[in-house]
Amino acid sequence: MDLKQIAKDTSKTLVSYLTYQAMRTVLAQLNETDPPRALKLHQFTLSQRIENSEPYMEALFHEDQALAFRILTVREHIAEEIADVLPEMLRTSIQQANMQQRRQQLERMTQVDSTPDDWPVGEEISEPQEPNSEA
Repeated sequence: MDLKQIAKDTSKTLVSYLTYQAMRTVLAQLNETDPPRALKLHQFTLSQRIENSEPYMEALFHEDQALAFRILTVREHIAEEIADVLPEMLRTSIQQANMQQRRQQLERMTQVDSTPDDWPVGEEISEPQEPNSEA
């Protein structure tokens, strides 16, 4: 397990996600202030793959430099705002998700079949009789 590579891959994924969130934020702002430009950004995003943010941003710089800078600024702001709480939130979320998965698996493993194969179907199950204590 190469933890350094895992960290790099995670960081790349997080940067792409923050780029996506920044684009959504800018798009929402533009929808209120400049609908034609919002449509332009929306159409651009449909034609480009934002999942890999750096090629997306490079293409956006060629298309509309001001929008690209705006998204970079918002992305950086989001990153700064979440940087302090993200590590603990990540640890807690993973622990809670793991606990939930373990709990569900334990419940599946310990479920008792309420109708065992050796119970007669359609017949009532009688209570065991106590021995007669008159002797």
